[in-house]
Amino acid sequence: MTEFDPKRPSTTEVGAPRESDAHSLSLGPNGPLMLHDVALVQKLARFDRERIPERSPHAKGSGAFGEFEVTEDVSKYTKAKLFQPGTKTPMLARFSTVAGELGSPDTWRDVRGFSLKFYTQDGNFDVVGNNTPVFFVRDPMKFADFIHSQKRTPDSGLRDANMQWDFWTLSPESSHQVSYLMGDRGLPKTWRNMNGYSSHTYQWDNEDGERFWVKYHFITEQGMEYLTNDEAEQLAGSDGDYHRRDLFDSIKKGDFPSWSVEVQIMPYEDAKDYRFNPFDLTKVWSKKDYPRIKVGRFTLNQNPVNHFAQIEQAAFSPSNTVPGTGVSPDKMLLSRVFSYPDAQRNRIGTNYNQLPVNAPVVPMNSYDKEGQMEFNHSGDAPVYAPNSYGRAYQDTQGPVDNGWEADGELVRSAYTLHAEDDDFGQAHTLVRDVFDDAARERLVATVAGMMGDVEEPVLSRVFQYWKNIDQEVGECIEKAAKENRGDDVPGA
Repeated sequence: MTEFDPKRPSTTEVGAPRESDAHSLSLGPNGPLMLHDVALVQKLARFDRERIPERSPHAKGSGAFGEFEVTEDVSKYTKAKLFQPGTKTPMLARFSTVAGELGSPDTWRDVRGFSLKFYTQDGNFDVVGNNTPVFFVRDPMKFADFIHSQKRTPDSGLRDANMQWDFWTLSPESSHQVSYLMGDRGLPKTWRNMNGYSSHTYQWDNEDGERFWVKYHFITEQGMEYLTNDEAEQLAGSDGDYHRRDLFDSIKKGDFPSWSVEVQIMPYEDAKDYRFNPFDLTKVWSKKDYPRIKVGRFTLNQNPVNHFAQIEQAAFSPSNTVPGTGVSPDKMLLSRVFSYPDAQRNRIGTNYNQLPVNAPVVPMNSYDKEGQMEFNHSGDAPVYAPNSYGRAYQDTQGPVDNGWEADGELVRSAYTLHAEDDDFGQAHTLVRDVFDDAARERLVATVAGMMGDVEEPVLSRVFQYWKNIDQEVGECIEKAAKENRGDDVPGA
């Protein structure tokens, strides 16, 4: 990469000096412009192509660079270099909203993306999560439909609560995540004041070949804080980039946000008969069963110097694993292992991993060949493996360190149910045992306030959906919604 010198006279994109940055070439002062004005044509053509496709979900966001430091010893669970005691690893974090487009307000009620990239000595390691420990669906066949239901209607091009609730109430497994979303966590005060979670179950393996299931937790050291509905609405109108501005300004003035990195560890064999299916993305593991274990902390201390190059072009994927880590039978995770890098190839280009923000800090010896915008290449070395000319290649066979056993016929089916699996139980625990009375009142007001344009039969299903979660909360939502709509309320 050529070093940028801001004092050098301006040039074309191939380095030739520009004659002017202010005036086009014309036939006389008032005459027509010239097609052979290369500098003008190039500038306009580049301008026409400045925007790359935005992410489909998680379009609006920002982030910063920092460092992850391991302060504890978890080497008995993983051989991954980045998790060994005392190790410091440079990293990038990106926070986002799920449903909003690139120009949408930061403070809409939404789940927040929480994506981390660690530039390790074994290659890049990514954790792609949210500020909630669960998700709306457990089967990837429903993912695109879920995202479509949160976007805009095909006729008016407007977002539509009826469409959202239609999908949610017909997908009861969404109840746990929807309870989080309609609660206080749906409106974090800042990105600095929210936790992050891998949500998915991943795998660790140690030097002795032992395997463990793991969930990552990133606990804010600034404390959890939230916005009210009124505050969020006001900020959406007055400062649509409120969260982006807060993170950038905090780091700029030296107030570096940090998160405690913790994990839940499940012994490999426990997954077979744990009371909930441990790979179901709509479920959490009880912290009583598997307490969080401290690993270290990460701090964000460096703002991007170019938002587009370093944040918009940043590409995260759970397929980026390193030795000592791996994926699990979580169906949503397995689909994302394919879908995320495929989306980046479409969005940024075949060689997106050669961009500086995505490139590993260690040398590569990849047999990837050519493709749009190839920058790093293998010269005249053989481009195939095996080869007879000294270029290294791997031909390992046999079981892998981070795999698992599976058998059975090919089926299209839900997960095998475990003893306490259902769709509403954990949502009920969240609403009844985690939320206090004031939080439940805010939840009721939020949901009831969304019912103005919700139609039957969706409206009645919404009320039953919440009664399935918690009878009292559901009844309160029904009463408040009908009062807001001016509908008849029995006994009112």
